[in-house]
Amino acid sequence: MAKKQGGSKAEQRHTIKRLLAYLKPYQQTLWLTIAMTVLVTLISIASPIVMGEVLSYLQRVLTQGEAIDFRHILNLALILAGMYLLSSGAEIVSERSLVQLSQSLIRDMREDVSQKIRRIPLSYFDQHQTGDVLSRMTNDIDTVGRNIQLSVSQIFSSLLLVLGIILMMLWLSPVLSAVFFLTIPLNFFATRFITHRSRRYFRAKSKGLGQMVGFVEENFTGTDLIKAYGHEEQSAKDFQAINDALYEVSYKASFMGGILLPIMTFIGNLAYVFIAIVGGFLVIQQRILIGDVLAFIQYSQTIRRPLDIIADMANTLQETLASAYRVFALLDAPEEAERQEARLDGAIQSIEFNHVSFAYEADQPVIQDFNLKVEQGETIAIVGHTGAGKTTLVNLLLRFYDVSRGSITINGVDIRDVSRDTLRQCFGMVLQETWLIQGSIADNIRYGKEDATDEEVVLAAKAAHAHRFIQTLPDGYATILNEDATNISQGQRQLLTIARAFVSDPDILVLDEATSSVDTRTEQLIQEGMNNLMQGRTNFVIAHRLSTIVGADTILVMEAGNVVEQGSHEELMDRKGHYYDLYQSQFMGEAI
Repeated sequence: MAKKQGGSKAEQRHTIKRLLAYLKPYQQTLWLTIAMTVLVTLISIASPIVMGEVLSYLQRVLTQGEAIDFRHILNLALILAGMYLLSSGAEIVSERSLVQLSQSLIRDMREDVSQKIRRIPLSYFDQHQTGDVLSRMTNDIDTVGRNIQLSVSQIFSSLLLVLGIILMMLWLSPVLSAVFFLTIPLNFFATRFITHRSRRYFRAKSKGLGQMVGFVEENFTGTDLIKAYGHEEQSAKDFQAINDALYEVSYKASFMGGILLPIMTFIGNLAYVFIAIVGGFLVIQQRILIGDVLAFIQYSQTIRRPLDIIADMANTLQETLASAYRVFALLDAPEEAERQEARLDGAIQSIEFNHVSFAYEADQPVIQDFNLKVEQGETIAIVGHTGAGKTTLVNLLLRFYDVSRGSITINGVDIRDVSRDTLRQCFGMVLQETWLIQGSIADNIRYGKEDATDEEVVLAAKAAHAHRFIQTLPDGYATILNEDATNISQGQRQLLTIARAFVSDPDILVLDEATSSVDTRTEQLIQEGMNNLMQGRTNFVIAHRLSTIVGADTILVMEAGNVVEQGSHEELMDRKGHYYDLYQSQFMGEAI
């Protein structure tokens, strides 16, 4: 049987301890909240006694035939009004402190998740939906913060209020207290029965919400493809299946959470009826004053609210723990390992792949015993069929993944001994899939070098042949790109990523199908700019269009993770092997 998500008591205790650790830096705010809660609770306990004293005083005066002292009644009323005013002020302070506490918790958890994401290897994102990760960072953290705000003072005040009221009830009448206590087991068993069943529904709800966000994020991103392939109906069916499953668990979780209150109300009403009947007999027998009975009834009604809150918070706690567990599971994900940091001094002189092997899955090797030495300024082109391992080779070089066996060295230093940040500062990248931030065009180009001047940005755009189209935009370099940069064309987006690589001025340049998304004329312009950019740098070019890498110093032909051919264009064409067949097939295709 699969292990339930955060289901064991040990895991729940561990989750609670970690939540409390997040609250530790805000102890002063927490203690202020508790102090105000205690004050409100004491007033709630004492106010029925003052109100009951008014009625008891009137009963004594009327029974004994004495004159009513209205000043005494006015004093009691003023005391009661002052208590309620003080209670309102304390509640305002408590609520403000709780808002600060919960929002600080949300901010800290999101900051930790944001920092964690930077340290998580790409393999984690290969195994988890992006939408699920987003849901943990947004929905789950919001749920934790919101529930902390709702429950911290309420649970504490409710427990304190219940204890105080029970003591006052025992002091007023042990007989009536015994009648009231008969209903306590009903409250306990009802709460336990419902929360035991609601726990699994809240966990399933959090998981289902993550799946929903992942599906929506994926389908909104690919709306054009869904429409192009007429996949709307199937997409709608998939959404309905996920939505129905989420509805089912959400309905059950909400129902189990909502049914508790009316059950507790019913039990409270039973207690009220029994207390009224027994209290009436005690008044007739003159064993208790009517004011004390009124105070006791008010206590029995007042205690219902904290009991209801405690029962409701039991469900809220399950929801909080389910969401917190998902957040902590992300925070506990394995991180990219770093060895003792070595330095890469001076210019990049050489890069060596020494018997490199790699596999995403242990029994499915992608690259096997690969060897290559690259000198400074050389251009290495990597070609091959889809799945041959071309992009994987670059991923290993950038340490998006670490090699399974062998080593990759730069200037004789194993790149695993170099921090990833230091290593990646040596690289500039232009990928097949464009990625731009929501901001101005200048900001996107400057992403490659944060302190780049306006002049450097323009020069980079000119070198990438992007300057002309940027000038035609209404706001030029200040033009704001919308989400996914859909207000410019795919080719223009690619030109901006190339300009970003220009401005970064890297030692090593990686081009992964960099010109595959542009037209032939634009490709020629880009190729001219690339030739200038590649001068004096070490370049790795992954390409399907073999005409773009004819001038490369070394061409690697990969097949099933192995380098089956290696050499210059002329050498490989003379051999009439794999490369010759690839080139001829493309040449014939272009001719046709």
